[in-house]
Amino acid sequence: MSQTLPLATLYSSALGNLSKAINLPPGTDAGPDLISKSYSDLKRIHSEIVNLAIFSPNETVEDIATRDLVYVSLPWTLAEAQSRLRKDGRGERLESIAQALQYMKSFISLLETYEIVPETERELYSKKANEVRDPARLRELKINQFKKEKELKGRIEALRKRQSQKAPETDSFQSDFDLIASLLPTAAQPKEEKELDPETDEILRETTLIVLRLLYAQAQTQTEMLEREIEMLKMAPPSPILTAEAMSQDDRIKMRQEEAALWRLDAPRPTGGPDGKGPLLDSSGKVLRPFTILPSDAGERARLQATVFGPDHNLPTMTVDEYLKIEQERGNIITGGGPASENKPTSKEELALAAEMDGTAEGELKAEEKRQKDEKWARFTDANPRGAGNTMNRG
Repeated sequence: MSQTLPLATLYSSALGNLSKAINLPPGTDAGPDLISKSYSDLKRIHSEIVNLAIFSPNETVEDIATRDLVYVSLPWTLAEAQSRLRKDGRGERLESIAQALQYMKSFISLLETYEIVPETERELYSKKANEVRDPARLRELKINQFKKEKELKGRIEALRKRQSQKAPETDSFQSDFDLIASLLPTAAQPKEEKELDPETDEILRETTLIVLRLLYAQAQTQTEMLEREIEMLKMAPPSPILTAEAMSQDDRIKMRQEEAALWRLDAPRPTGGPDGKGPLLDSSGKVLRPFTILPSDAGERARLQATVFGPDHNLPTMTVDEYLKIEQERGNIITGGGPASENKPTSKEELALAAEMDGTAEGELKAEEKRQKDEKWARFTDANPRGAGNTMNRG
């Protein structure tokens, strides 16, 4: 009951094509081709396994060889490939999803028959989300399922680290297909390779069983999604069958839409002209669109060209010291203040000191200036006695 290398190589190739297809950008033409090729290879593997009778309902999981245990995941892979096949009509899509659901249920039944999944996990994933009405219980159920999947992934990573040859961690796999492919023998291993040593066989077997339990958890969720899609497809109206007259009317509608597109604001712009945006003038010399006439001087063109890759902000034209000097010349900088200004005599004190310089012409001028200032202040105080303006708040 041991598997042959070509079977493993074919399964590895199918898994690789599926992994590439789901990681391609949406709308890529190569994606459906890879999925279709992978699906054909998986059907061939399924027929080969049935012919070889690798699995038997009379056996237990202990009777299955470690190298054959990975093929228990084949129905899950078939369901994933079947659900991703491109189908045009509603009927074809409904038939394809129904077949994928059958594969997924076959995988779940196979794991339960071999008792690979513990009873606690079977009870945890047997509860469907649409059957739980209480939001709190539904949230608790989802959290418990997520924790169990996280625990299984952690155990897979720990087991792979125990292998003698260093294997990539589970986070490095782009999909679950790569995770399954890592359990298959590589092409570099000889065809007549003997049995694995006990330690390697134990690690590989335990890793495979945990991977199958992880796929079982995902299969329960996928089963609910496939059942919902089948219900939606059954409720959808059938696709109309277009007659020859309807096809001709549809062509006329397309022509009207193309004509209407020319009058839209976002219609295609004309090409040609010096800048590729259409001609500037018509045949009669009329200006068709605004344009800018640039200087024809070679030096000016070189200057403009040099500024193309320049900075997007204005660069400084002077230093800080030069700027402060210009502002000081304009009188925009206030000087003075501090202890020196506090100790400096006021203008009245300076005038009194200058008036005391007897015997000099400057002293006489300052004395006269002081006398006139005092007289002016005396006249002001006579005309405005103290309290003369306090008419509202006396006393």
